[in-house]
Amino acid sequence: MENNGVEREAAAAAGVVMFSEEEVREISGFKKGGADDDYVEVTCGCTSHRYGDAVGRLRVFVSGDLEITCECTPGCQEDKLTPAAFEKHSGRETARKWKNNLWVIVNGEKVPLYKTPLLKYYSQALKGANRSHRSQNGRVCHRDEFVRCTMCNKERRFRLRNKDECRMYHDALADENWKCADMPYDKVTCEYDEERASRRVYRGCSRSPTCKGCTSCVCFGCEICRFSDCGCQTCIDFTRNVKP
Repeated sequence: MENNGVEREAAAAAGVVMFSEEEVREISGFKKGGADDDYVEVTCGCTSHRYGDAVGRLRVFVSGDLEITCECTPGCQEDKLTPAAFEKHSGRETARKWKNNLWVIVNGEKVPLYKTPLLKYYSQALKGANRSHRSQNGRVCHRDEFVRCTMCNKERRFRLRNKDECRMYHDALADENWKCADMPYDKVTCEYDEERASRRVYRGCSRSPTCKGCTSCVCFGCEICRFSDCGCQTCIDFTRNVKP
């Protein structure tokens, strides 16, 4: 059984198949994408009791990454949203449960995302996080971090799930004049409320959701969060130290 799983993952990585025909036959808007068919795309949505349905296009990558392009209005330009960001953008009142609140249309009915096979690569990547997302000394990397606005003094959350998101946080932290309007992936202004203190304690750490920054959980430098093209001393020191 284990060997079959390995072969299935290898086939998917090679662009042969990500989901069987039976798994996706009734899912609305399903199509393959990418030069090597390394992702699939389906119609998705999230329902707000106040604003109604926000519809989008969910991309599921063989790497486990999930991206949503919002189509809630003809002029909406929100692209490459995480499921959580799309859930928030939709105005969903009970946010933070995107696996339950996001839906796809299966056989003409809305079905919560967690009840479909579309999360299997995401789940595999999550299970492997304790192995693959570690720095060289074996520590789990990259909990959520916050940057404080220089205009309103409110803290804004940055997710650090991949290299691009780490770079956004890195550059924001280095900007002495960073403000809410500079938020890279959420349209935020100083008028928006700051996250409640009870919510800010949850940092997205894979070891502990309320991680306080102990040395067992926080990365102090790896190839995901340090950048060879950055001129800051932190990145320079890391780049020099990892050279053979």
